Amino acid sequence: MDCRVPLDAVNVHGKPSVRFDWDRGNIEHIARHAIVPAEAEQVVLNEPIDLRFEVRGEEERITQVGATDPGRVLVVVTTMRGDKVRVVTAMPANRRLRALYLAQKGGVHEGRTEEKDLQE
Repeated sequence: MDCRVPLDAVNVHGKPSVRFDWDRGNIEHIARHAIVPAEAEQVVLNEPIDLRFEVRGEEERITQVGATDPGRVLVVVTTMRGDKVRVVTAMPANRRLRALYLAQKGGVHEGRTEEKDLQE
């Protein structure tokens, strides 16, 4: 099973037409990292960089770094559940991953500084 988001169908805005699997569990989990579902979805849809593929039990997961529409750089872990993308977790990217993303994407987004990065 390929856990990457299928990008073959696009919506009227030119972005991939993807359905997400949200429930109270994953919404509350990402909220602990100060992330809302719309931000995680934007990262998945905004051509993130693949960092790692792994298999946990029988579930394939992909870890990606990417930016929200306003430029917040996040790390998002997803898996496929049927034809939907399920966000397993999401968190602000640390300074190193944010720099990697911005270097690879040519500084398309400035990237927001996270409070904890100011303490590194």
